[in-house]
Amino acid sequence: MTAPARSQHAVGLQIKGLALQRGFRRLVTDFDLTCTPGEILALQGPNGSGKTTLLRAIAGFHIPAAGRITFSRAQGVGSEGAEIEEPGEVLSFLGHQDPIKAGEKLIDQLRFWADLCGASRVRVGETLARVGLTKQADLQGGVLSAGQRKRAALARLLLEDRAIWLLDEPASPLDQEGRTFLGALLDQHAKQGGIILAAVHDPLPTVTARLLTLGTLETRVPA
Repeated sequence: MTAPARSQHAVGLQIKGLALQRGFRRLVTDFDLTCTPGEILALQGPNGSGKTTLLRAIAGFHIPAAGRITFSRAQGVGSEGAEIEEPGEVLSFLGHQDPIKAGEKLIDQLRFWADLCGASRVRVGETLARVGLTKQADLQGGVLSAGQRKRAALARLLLEDRAIWLLDEPASPLDQEGRTFLGALLDQHAKQGGIILAAVHDPLPTVTARLLTLGTLETRVPA
């Protein structure tokens, strides 16, 4: 991977001794992982293996049974990174279900999101053009196709402009053109020093990703 192009994306992620449990079922145990700026990781495994739960734990939405998740900002070559106390400032979570509201205009939703995450409203139009939804700006979310709703969700991700992307099945339900666009988006984020962890059933489109396979009571991280 190339070196980070923007300092705000020079963020690292480290997981040590993580255990994840849902109800009485242990999904992941004694799990270690280190992610450095510019990495793309594809989380694979059967349904119920803990892919989404791992993403939610990293995002702070699921409390681990054990272990520690830390984020650090790089201080320079050979120096130890400073731990980040507010992880929400450096990561974005995009779940399997898109967050687009059916009864509101798309552009109004994105303007609200820009205000919420501190982005300039000027960027809303630019972002809509980038995801190919300029013509749909004044449409209500409920009339957008499934693929257009996913593109709109990706627009929210771009407005946030955070270092770590946590994505649950990001290519579903995109068509081939949308998948190609998604691949270019992921590649650009990584080249700018961002980190991507994506739960997938199929390979991520057009990018080379480090594979991490989750399974019942075991986790395998290929070299």
